[in-house]
Amino acid sequence: QVQVVEYGGGLVQPGGSLRLSCEVSGSIFSVNNMGWYRQAPGKERELVATISSTRSTNYADSVKGRFTISRDNGANTAYLQMNSLKPEDTAVYYCRYWYDPLSINYWGKGTLVTVSS
Repeated sequence: QVQVVEYGGGLVQPGGSLRLSCEVSGSIFSVNNMGWYRQAPGKERELVATISSTRSTNYADSVKGRFTISRDNGANTAYLQMNSLKPEDTAVYYCRYWYDPLSINYWGKGTLVTVSS
């Protein structure tokens, strides 16, 4: 019932920036968490950044100081501002929406970010 869709992936040069968006639609619970995860070829999916309904954030050490996660006032859209991109940031980036007490957990289909040249 809940739809999660990512936007904004693409090709960018090292040192460049991209801004990803995640739109959540459907039956959205007011108290929820959202986050960005990524999976590079041959690697496990890993946490990039999370943000709670109160806008508490958590970042992977590898992106601290470079990436910023945010969400809109209605908690139905999350963003990931990515600066100073490195080739090792190349991955499919997935948006996640969840609320553990009600076993709510949804994933987007991902958007590809390629950092090269």
